[in-house]
Amino acid sequence: MILETAMLDVRPGQEAEFEQAFIPASAIISSMPGYLGHELHRCIEHRSRYLLLVRWETLEDHTAGFPGSPKYQEWKELLHPFCDPFPTVEHFARIQ
Repeated sequence: MILETAMLDVRPGQEAEFEQAFIPASAIISSMPGYLGHELHRCIEHRSRYLLLVRWETLEDHTAGFPGSPKYQEWKELLHPFCDPFPTVEHFARIQ
């Protein structure tokens, strides 16, 4: 299992719209091959910052499968306009 982390800095004042856009975006990502689950967390100290955690079966499910899918463009159109700067994404493998 691979854990994808994405730090999403939403433009201040657009948090509610981002959260609404994330509802259909959740349906998109959850339909992808290799998807195992996700969580979206809002930062307490910086109210326009969110942490997205996505669990994938393999790294390639996220790095090749999802971006190579037709649904990725829809995901991008829903969420990327809210983010500034572009999200920082990293992948982690469990060791214990």
